[in-house]
Amino acid sequence: MKTILIIGGNTGIGLETAKKLQASGDRVIAAVRSPEPLQALGIETIPFEATELTPLSLPEQLDGVVYFPGSINLKPFHRLSAEDFQRDYQVNAAGAVHCLQQALPSLKKSPSASVVLFSTVAVQTGMPYHASIAMAKGAIEGLTRSLAAELAPKIRVNAIAPSLTDTPLASNLLNADAKREASAKRHPLNRVGEADELASLTTFLLSDASQFMTGQVIAADGGMSSVKTF
Repeated sequence: MKTILIIGGNTGIGLETAKKLQASGDRVIAAVRSPEPLQALGIETIPFEATELTPLSLPEQLDGVVYFPGSINLKPFHRLSAEDFQRDYQVNAAGAVHCLQQALPSLKKSPSASVVLFSTVAVQTGMPYHASIAMAKGAIEGLTRSLAAELAPKIRVNAIAPSLTDTPLASNLLNADAKREASAKRHPLNRVGEADELASLTTFLLSDASQFMTGQVIAADGGMSSVKTF
């Protein structure tokens, strides 16, 4: 049984990941702002707010950490304020650093630990209106590779870079049939991602089955970043 800390896992990919880890017999601790969905599953929760750098009360040993908090702040560059950039960086990147620095002593006590972070397809594939979020997630990709080098061989660090996924965070982009169809057509696989699919990839990266992987940014994006079908 592994002890896994998930941060920000009360909806979407995070909630599905918590369910999968719990079903496999792992101990799951969730650091969340709204604990009710996880508490309903019997999962331990501790308070966390990405914009406030909340101190975390952690167990002596952790075998894995996943940082889920993110944002979708799509605006033309000239309309992005300094506060927009600062908030996106805080939620997506600085919050992850804060949590990982606190978790590191517990991760070091594990014989083989794994960290999973989340980027976005927009870092490697230029997209309009993504300047703020792509900048923040670009920092996550740099952090992933730097920590993978620094913490090897005992702690593995990988990231997942999804495209649009059907989660509450993306609900405004998928709340009409026309929007969903247009989003699907931008992907070579002609659909958007599902939370369960990303959760399966997350649990794989936390598991012993991925022990020969570190420093990777895995594109789970329906082929958007690498395939052209026309």
